[in-house]
Amino acid sequence: MITQQAIKSRNTQLIKQKAQELGFLYCGISAAGFLEQEAPKLAEWLQKNMHGEMAYMANHFDKRLDPRLLVEGAKSVITVLLNYFPKQDLAATTTLHVSKYAYGEDYHTVVKQKLKGLMEAIHEEIGQVSGRAFVDSAPVMDKAWAQKSGAGWIGKHSNLINRKAGSFFFIGELILDLPLVYDSPVGDYCGTCTRCIDACPTEAIVAPYVVDGSRCISYFTIELKNEIPNEVKGKFQDWVFGCDICQDVCPWNRFSTPHQVPAFEPIAELQQWSKQDWEEVTEEVFNRVFRKSALKRAKLKGLQRNIRFVATP
Repeated sequence: MITQQAIKSRNTQLIKQKAQELGFLYCGISAAGFLEQEAPKLAEWLQKNMHGEMAYMANHFDKRLDPRLLVEGAKSVITVLLNYFPKQDLAATTTLHVSKYAYGEDYHTVVKQKLKGLMEAIHEEIGQVSGRAFVDSAPVMDKAWAQKSGAGWIGKHSNLINRKAGSFFFIGELILDLPLVYDSPVGDYCGTCTRCIDACPTEAIVAPYVVDGSRCISYFTIELKNEIPNEVKGKFQDWVFGCDICQDVCPWNRFSTPHQVPAFEPIAELQQWSKQDWEEVTEEVFNRVFRKSALKRAKLKGLQRNIRFVATP
């Protein structure tokens, strides 16, 4: 007679094997439940208005902390990581900088497609399982779940760090009503290092492990819809969409290796455009070049604002 534990173990191995076949860097699993430790931290962060104009961060507070409110009968949170570290750091050769995660196609689409493939495999091999896939698209605290699943630890810059792969990866989840074998968290290996804190030009990392989102260059260039405040003028170091500074200086990223995802290869224009090309981009060109890109999120108007802010003395 096959025991329930044996079934859970078999299903867990099957899911992790399929995740590897789909090209995920890591697959870890944790028990779905209320995030007790994160609740007071999130409440304080919101109370201090560190989310700025990201009003959505204050929405669905309870759902953000408990996946069982997102998926009825949820038993397991499967976390996957997908590497996006590029072969070439374009910020080293281009006049205006775009975050590495936006070099190629929008990660929401790419990761979601792979998660759909994982879900299909679960249905084929295990049977009728209810659940949902999430890629930064609903109130899910992905870094907290990734940490609980053993994928890494949350560094002082608030990004997840994996000992073998650094921090340049996307996080996605499947929340399922399927009981599985759960992984254990790993330790924190930041030690006494403060490179990310020291390097942040807008001093957004206000304390170890605490980022004031409303002071981050990524926030200013993507989330903020109004004019960028003059108090941060001259501090962007030519970043016009996102920012990689805190990750670039992290010693753990010496272990980052180039991704193997064709969809993440850089759009040609990102490698070729001069500052003048950026400044003169039209709506037609923007829509054509960035049709599948995360840069669409800033819209042309937002990108032009960012370019002016960086380029104007």
